[in-house]
Amino acid sequence: MAETSETRYRVGGMDCAACATKIDTAVRRVAGVADVSVSVMAGTMTVRHDGSSDLTAIEKRVTGLGYSVAPLAGGAAPAHEHGSHHRHDHDHDHDHGDHAGHDHDHDHASHDHDLEGHEGHDHAHGEKEIEGLHGHDHAPMAGPWWQSRKGRLTILSGAALVAAYAIGHLVPAVAPYAFIVAMLVGLVPIARRAVMAALSGTPFSIEMLMTIAAVGAVIINAGEEAATVVFLFLVGEMLEGVAAGKARESIQSLTALVPKKALLEDNGQTREVPAESLAVGAIIMVRPGDRISADGIIVSGESAIDEAPVTGESTPVRKGVDAVVFAGTVNGDAVLRVRVTAAAADNTIARVVKLVEEAQESKAPTERFIDRFSRYYTPGVVVVAALVAIVPPLFFGNSWSEWIYKGLAILLIGCPCALVISTPAAIAASLSAGARRGLLMKGGAVLETLGKVTMVAFDKTGTLTAGKPQVTDIIAFGLSEAQILSRAAVLEQGSSHPLALAILNRAKAEGVPVPPAFELEALPGKGVSGKVGGETLDLLSPPAARERGALGAEQDARITALNDEGKSVSVLLVNGAAAGLIAMRDEPREDAKAGLSTLKSAGVKAIMLTGDNKRTAAAVAGMLGIDWRGEMMPEDKQRVVGELKREGFIVAKVGDGINDAPALAAADIGIAMGGGTDVALETADAAVLHGRVGDVARMIELSKRTMHNILQNITIALGLKAVFLVTTIAGITGLWPAILADTGATVLVTINALRLLRIKA
Repeated sequence: MAETSETRYRVGGMDCAACATKIDTAVRRVAGVADVSVSVMAGTMTVRHDGSSDLTAIEKRVTGLGYSVAPLAGGAAPAHEHGSHHRHDHDHDHDHGDHAGHDHDHDHASHDHDLEGHEGHDHAHGEKEIEGLHGHDHAPMAGPWWQSRKGRLTILSGAALVAAYAIGHLVPAVAPYAFIVAMLVGLVPIARRAVMAALSGTPFSIEMLMTIAAVGAVIINAGEEAATVVFLFLVGEMLEGVAAGKARESIQSLTALVPKKALLEDNGQTREVPAESLAVGAIIMVRPGDRISADGIIVSGESAIDEAPVTGESTPVRKGVDAVVFAGTVNGDAVLRVRVTAAAADNTIARVVKLVEEAQESKAPTERFIDRFSRYYTPGVVVVAALVAIVPPLFFGNSWSEWIYKGLAILLIGCPCALVISTPAAIAASLSAGARRGLLMKGGAVLETLGKVTMVAFDKTGTLTAGKPQVTDIIAFGLSEAQILSRAAVLEQGSSHPLALAILNRAKAEGVPVPPAFELEALPGKGVSGKVGGETLDLLSPPAARERGALGAEQDARITALNDEGKSVSVLLVNGAAAGLIAMRDEPREDAKAGLSTLKSAGVKAIMLTGDNKRTAAAVAGMLGIDWRGEMMPEDKQRVVGELKREGFIVAKVGDGINDAPALAAADIGIAMGGGTDVALETADAAVLHGRVGDVARMIELSKRTMHNILQNITIALGLKAVFLVTTIAGITGLWPAILADTGATVLVTINALRLLRIKA
């Protein structure tokens, strides 16, 4: 088989899962297409094809069904640069302003249509998009709903209905015809879509059911009801569009965080440029109070940076030279100069958005089941409706018009829209709610599995601990603690070794003086020595101090006790005699203990897997109250994860990336921790952007709430249908409630799913 390539499209006008199914079915029928995944919530479609398929034919299929389509960067195959997309991508630039996957190379052509231009422009290529087709209307996106296609069609249909009532009242004789005309205003576009969908492989679309019901109602002289039902159907569709737009905005709001403009330094001058034009390596100036316009590294300046928009971290973080900053975060109190490290399309936020969008295209097991279920469910409903219409009059001599009417109502109740969207709406809301709090999950399947996790295996360094040693104890023999710290810091200044940095940070925090030293000399493998104010100072490892005969029995005992607590010890000698000990250890993160107890209270077990020596591992595990295994190589971690799975645990592995990649891949769910190292983001199924241990528990809790929400949605969808099915056959309710049962359920389900967006922080 030929090499498969992927092309991603932005699809406009989808607002329920039935739309996605129709597009999916139609595109799969194009020759050479291997796989199609469509996300209603992200408004995207990814097509995998073998390169032989005609991409223009794919686009024609989608526009034929009445949606707009435009290729996205980052997935478009080279075969696609023949300009075909200029025909119909004008409206995308308004909706998805600075979208992560946005195709910047054909932006310029589109930006000159303003919104009015874009509405007017639609009619220019009229034969291609039929007025009122499901397409080219971004009700939720471009301006208010009444300016969209669907909105205008609904208003027109409503006006025709009111006119028909008025005319029927004045001239009763023409009333039936007036209602038929009013019905046709709304029905013609619906029927057209029904035919297009049937031709491309979806015979049982809601549009088809609607068309049959409306035409049938006219035949049995229920023209007035038929017109009203068409109008209600359009209102329902429009509400679905608005609800879908709300869900979509939750992700789009992330991209809105990145400013559009940046201050570029150019030959000593600063000038304002579009943020998306910034190249890697450019230097930008960020004033206090400005949003940082690109991912980068601080070159000069020190400031408190508010990362809440990206990571949800409530307190601003102080960052100085060489610190990493994210696009979309807010600079607090000082001017910073930042070197850009990622182009606009690859910055943290863009990557998060892209991950969330791709995640929405990958279906959850529940969603796949429901898709299969609805494939048989809708034809089943059509059969039941036909039997209800035919059997009683044929075999029991009942009135034809009464039972045909009931059959038509059942047809409308049968639409699976609410059922099919019950899962993706909840998953989309949940993925974007998570993303806004720095919890990234790649897809519905990951989200479902997270809720079932029973064992979390944590890496130690950088995950449960801060990853940087800190001074834990200063033990002085004769001098004061401050004097010991000051002398040790003198020797370590200028060194970038982690243990040296721990000493220097502690000296800075306590404000002890650090005078300059003379004749500083590194003693490889042993320590450092130097002279200050007439004293000869040495900072040595315990074995090196023993060699000099500087340690007594009592001091040796103290060192052993500290080592048993998993601490590294340095010995300070002043003029050759032991003056004090400084002990250091990589301490647990502030939130680690609380995070682990949250997991425990949720009934999830935890274990720590570390490459560190057993003493250190035991000491840290003891402080956190967690099971542990020490001295593990990456392949050992992978083995332990396999063993836990065989014991029947659903295992999540949490690590900060590189050395954890094998174990992350082996676990049921791999969760990358903190700072978003690229490797971790790529190999893991999920990521915790701010590296808080408690976020793992939050992710599991979010998953459980989502599954609960999906259950509620399925219950609402099927429950409403069951109730109306019974009342219709009993003759209590007619066509109106039937339509309300369908669109009402869809809107209820979507609103219920959107509750997931309001997660407690």
